[in-house]
Amino acid sequence: MDFPLLEITDDVRAEQWLHKYFHPNGLLCPRCGASVERARRFRQMRRSHVTNYRCHLCDKVYSVYSGTIFANKQLRPTQVILLLRGICKGESTAALARELELAYDTVHHLRQLIHRNALRLQPETPLPDAITETDEMFQNAGEKRRKPS
Repeated sequence: MDFPLLEITDDVRAEQWLHKYFHPNGLLCPRCGASVERARRFRQMRRSHVTNYRCHLCDKVYSVYSGTIFANKQLRPTQVILLLRGICKGESTAALARELELAYDTVHHLRQLIHRNALRLQPETPLPDAITETDEMFQNAGEKRRKPS
């Protein structure tokens, strides 16, 4: 997945990007399933700058983070995208926490949740090809720290 950094320079554009990838079938009310067109803009959160919607049918308040691990977190959309990008690139938790101006524990907790969900969503079926290529990262695994001869 590419992270188009030039397209997410502000929170409005970043929130649109999150809508596209977090809710590919459109943002729906988590309670009744009504589309966001049947909701009204309820408020803009001060800290996260995320738009909250209130469903006209059931009065449930929801946002782009609803149904994700970022629900009930006060992260700006740009922080979420840069956090996901950093985790995918393998950046350290400490570096991400410094760059995004977040607490180390927050970044560590979110990273664990993302890894747990990735493992849970990984397919259990065998690969369709008889021959597969592995990444060079897995070569010589376990041969490190040998005792000198």
